[in-house]
Amino acid sequence: MFEPQTMSKLLIAASKDQLEAVVRELYRHNLFHIEDFVESDAQGLEGCKIGMPLPGASESSSDLVRIRSIENTYGVSAKTVDADGKKVPTAQVRQRIERELQTIEEEASALSEEKVMLETKIRDYETRIAELKPFTVFPANLADLKGFENFVVFAGLAPASVSLGVPNEMFSAAYDKSNLLIAVVPRDAAEEAEKELFDAGFQPIPVPDEDGTAGERTVWYTHEITRLEKELEAAFGRITAQKEKNAAFLVACDELLTAEVERAEAPLRFATTEETFVAEGWVPADMVAALTSDLQSATGGKIFISEVGFDPVEDAVPVEYHNPDFSKPTEMLMDIYSRPQYKEFDPTIMVSIVFPIFFGFILGDVGYGIILLALGYYLRKFLKDDAGKKLLDVFRNASISSIIFGLIYSEFLGFALPWSPIGINRHLNIGSHASGHGPDAVLMLVLTAWIGILHITLGRMLHMYNAANMIHPGKHRSKVIFGQLGWILVMWGILLMLWSLFEMPLMPVLAGYPAVFAGINGFGIAGAVLLVVGIIGIGQDSVLELMELPTVISHVLSYTRLAAVGLSSVAIAMVTNYIAIELIIDPQLANPSVVGVIIILIGIVIFLIGHILNTALGIMGGGLHSIRLHYVEFFTKFYKGGGKKYEPFGKLRKFTED
Repeated sequence: MFEPQTMSKLLIAASKDQLEAVVRELYRHNLFHIEDFVESDAQGLEGCKIGMPLPGASESSSDLVRIRSIENTYGVSAKTVDADGKKVPTAQVRQRIERELQTIEEEASALSEEKVMLETKIRDYETRIAELKPFTVFPANLADLKGFENFVVFAGLAPASVSLGVPNEMFSAAYDKSNLLIAVVPRDAAEEAEKELFDAGFQPIPVPDEDGTAGERTVWYTHEITRLEKELEAAFGRITAQKEKNAAFLVACDELLTAEVERAEAPLRFATTEETFVAEGWVPADMVAALTSDLQSATGGKIFISEVGFDPVEDAVPVEYHNPDFSKPTEMLMDIYSRPQYKEFDPTIMVSIVFPIFFGFILGDVGYGIILLALGYYLRKFLKDDAGKKLLDVFRNASISSIIFGLIYSEFLGFALPWSPIGINRHLNIGSHASGHGPDAVLMLVLTAWIGILHITLGRMLHMYNAANMIHPGKHRSKVIFGQLGWILVMWGILLMLWSLFEMPLMPVLAGYPAVFAGINGFGIAGAVLLVVGIIGIGQDSVLELMELPTVISHVLSYTRLAAVGLSSVAIAMVTNYIAIELIIDPQLANPSVVGVIIILIGIVIFLIGHILNTALGIMGGGLHSIRLHYVEFFTKFYKGGGKKYEPFGKLRKFTED
């Protein structure tokens, strides 16, 4: 449960006439993680080469490309189509491919071309309107500015009126904080005119190639864009209709052809000779017998299957999680960080329990918890992929934890519930409902420090466990274990010394015992001894690690963010309530008026905006800080990660069945 799924390494060998049957059976089981063959001169592999694809690979690949092109046109994917638990026989899908694929492809191609053509025309007309816009103040036909042999036309924008020192015909009109200027000059004076214009800040723009005034052409293009947009809308309607009609068939084709292509190309990952093939891979240990039996049946016993020995630490064994159902969603958070190695302790269950607790400790409010729970269920309509569902499951657990802690804290959107807080009071003295007691800030800080002490101690102990499992017996393993024990001794030694000198809430009281040496009692001396022994343990593992000794304190204090961020959330909620209700709404209720109603509505808006923003901050604060304490303070004490993901050859069918 705290380690990945136990794996076995299998070697499968058979004659090539059994290749297709073996590949099909392996794909059906979806258990065999193929170890890709690399040509080499290693012992036992002399003369072996990478295999060739099975017959039909090229045709299936071609059909798959066609299917995915159609899917892209219609915006269809397996994630957007609901199978409703119904699977179509593969024979029926193949018949439809032969009978209908060509027609569907032609329809999709025609619709795609029509859509692209319309969109291109609309963009072109919009560009032409933009080009015509500066010339809308020019009343003459734009064609009159073209076709001169002995004259040159300058058109552009100028910051002010311009006069030229050469013969010219000029038009100027105000346009968009500048002037549209059109000047016609003799060709032999064009160079001098151009210089004068640019000296005056002239910015040339091309004269549109249009027949008619800019205003007339703009109106025509605007009408055309309106017409084309209606045609484009109709085209989208036809695309949507075809999508609804063919979506289920397309994803079934995609699934079927993907399976065929993957099966056909599997030999590219095997070692082969002229007559035989060999495949190596990994299978969960508890499934070896079933897979072996079915392979024997599929080949009529004409196959050799053997379990191969491997080094669980040195070999790159693929890792599959092995957790109870309630913690499976948290595997997504683990993969974001890194998958555990094969013989490494898997902390997924711990994270699945502790992460919601941290989240609830921070955002412990019944109202916010209910809002987040409802939001999570609403988002399930849109996040239908496996990762999205796992994220929402984690979100759901965190929301429930917020509700539970809200009941303990007696909080609902910053208001106090009818009962007193249980154990910890987070209510601030804000507004008329102030209790005068104030929050138990010191209690919360000490409690979170204890959480940090225990969490970090557990992390160091898990490092010792991993070292015992992942390092071969010898001096190095002993040094690592003693080094991690040293970190534990240093932390607890410092704690004993502090407890022997000061009395602290929720901490052992050890300061009242008689002094033994230099004003320090026996507990303080024991703490000093633990500190020295711990430093020796850390130093014998790595002297450089001694530079990290201050982190013993800083990492523990980092856990106080659970209290600090939680109190800030309460403060925002209570201040929002105070401003919206006590300062804005309540005074207007005491003296009702028309203006008062408007002010009340403003107060309601402030109330809603304040709590919406605080909900967003709660999600970010509760989520990010909770996972940060795992990733930075906890995992760095023991977790190495870097495990290779278990990716079995095959695919779970969603839309088709043999």
